[in-house]
Amino acid sequence: MSANTGPLLEVKDLQKWFPVRKGLLIERTVDYVKAVDGVSFEIPEGQTLGLVGESGSGKSTTGYCVLQLLKPTGGSVRFMGKELTTMGSGDLREMRREMQIVFQDPYSSLNPRMTVGGIVAEPLAVHGIGTRRSRDARVRDLLETVGFNPDFTNRYPHEFSGGQRQRIGIARALALNPRLIICDEPVSALDVSIQAQILNLLKDLQRDLGLAYLFVAHDLAVVRAMSDHIAVMNKGVLVETGKANDVYTNPREDYTKALLAAVPVPDPRRMRERKRERRKLAHAVAEGL
Repeated sequence: MSANTGPLLEVKDLQKWFPVRKGLLIERTVDYVKAVDGVSFEIPEGQTLGLVGESGSGKSTTGYCVLQLLKPTGGSVRFMGKELTTMGSGDLREMRREMQIVFQDPYSSLNPRMTVGGIVAEPLAVHGIGTRRSRDARVRDLLETVGFNPDFTNRYPHEFSGGQRQRIGIARALALNPRLIICDEPVSALDVSIQAQILNLLKDLQRDLGLAYLFVAHDLAVVRAMSDHIAVMNKGVLVETGKANDVYTNPREDYTKALLAAVPVPDPRRMRERKRERRKLAHAVAEGL
C-alpha cells in the first residue's frame, strides 16, 4: 500500500438513505429516511473523533458506512488514501484488516457457541494468518493485553461478566493489528465502574499501539474524556464540530447545550437547575428544527 500523507480517514458528504416503500403487488418508493445526510469529518493517525448524539441521530449508521458494512447512498470514504466506496470486495477485504469495530452489546456481539479462544482467533483464521499454534499464542498475548486471563481460552462467553466480554471483543478487534477502530457505544451497556475500566483500557491501547478511534456515544462527558475532537450529530447531520474541550465548555448550538444539560452531576441543586435548562433548551431546539 502506498504511503498516505493526509488524514488516516477522510469522510466527505456521506449519505445513507433508506427507501420507504408502499404497495402490495407492486412496491414503489414514496420517500426516504435520511439516516445520514451530508456528513464530513477527518481522523488523523493516532487520534480520536467522538461522534455524539441521541438515539436515532445516525451516528452508528455513520460508523457502519465507514466500514462499508452498510453501503453508502452517496459521498466519499477515503481510508489510508484509498476510496472505499468504489472498492471491489477482494480489495475491501484486505482493507478491513486495517479497520475493525467494537460493538455496543458485549452479550450479543460474541458467538455463544464459540470459545473465547475461537472468538479472538477467528479474524486470524479468516484471513489465513499463521498456523494454529501461532494463532493460539497470539490469542493468549491479546487476552493478556486487554487484561483478560489467557487461561480462560476454552471457556464460553456466557461464563463472564459484561466487562469481561467487552475485553474479549476488544481483543478480537486488535487481532489483525488495525490502525482504526470504530467504537460503537462500547461502554453504554456496562455498569459505571466497569465503564471507567474499559475507557482507560482503550486509552492505554491507543497510546501503546498508535490506534485511531471513531468513538460513537450518546454521553458527551464520556466522549470528552476519550476524544481529541467532537462532532455532534442530530437527525443525520452534523450540527457542531470542534476540539473536545471547546465543544464541551463553550458549545455554540442549542442541541449541543441540551446534550450537556442531560449529563448528570452529583449535586441535587445543580440537577434542578439542569432540569430547568433542559426544558428551555428543548423548546429552543424544537423551534429551531
